[in-house]
Amino acid sequence: MSAFDLDTELVERCTAGEESAWEDLVKIHTRRVYSICLRFTGRESEAQDLTQDVFLRVFRSLKSFRAGEGSFVVWLTRLTRNLLIDHYRRTKLERATDSIEDQLPVLEQRNGMQARPDGILAGREASELIQAGLARLSPDLRETVILRDLEELEYREIAEVLNIPEGTVKSRLNRGRAELARVLRKHKVAI
Repeated sequence: MSAFDLDTELVERCTAGEESAWEDLVKIHTRRVYSICLRFTGRESEAQDLTQDVFLRVFRSLKSFRAGEGSFVVWLTRLTRNLLIDHYRRTKLERATDSIEDQLPVLEQRNGMQARPDGILAGREASELIQAGLARLSPDLRETVILRDLEELEYREIAEVLNIPEGTVKSRLNRGRAELARVLRKHKVAI
């Protein structure tokens, strides 16, 4: 059974009131939703809260999902994106005071980056700096890079989620990747 068919079956069982189907649906998709939220916010606790919020929204609006109009993953990703946009707008002021330039010296010290002549970082260090670099991107560029490079959605799926033409997806992706590379180079991260 394909993932598309499994999702469709689970949604049908959920809307019929079957609790175990809801648990399975949440289990299958929590990691994807959490990953999107974490990459967008950069904070684990915030991503956990937002993931719960997404699934509350899914639970409330599951009856509005129409299997014939697209995949559940695209619908779920669009719903997640909309919640993240709402969250972004609500927390705009808070973020304005939390600049990456303030955080990087602390990261560099804590991770001993200066002790490495080759500038190549390992696992968690690189992840933290990439996350910090993503935080520097505009929301439009950030979400496109996250959906393509980290969530591995196809251009067509991203276009559906963001409700924009595929050409715009490709343009944002190129600009986002270039900006992320510029930020990482500025902080001497090998890419």
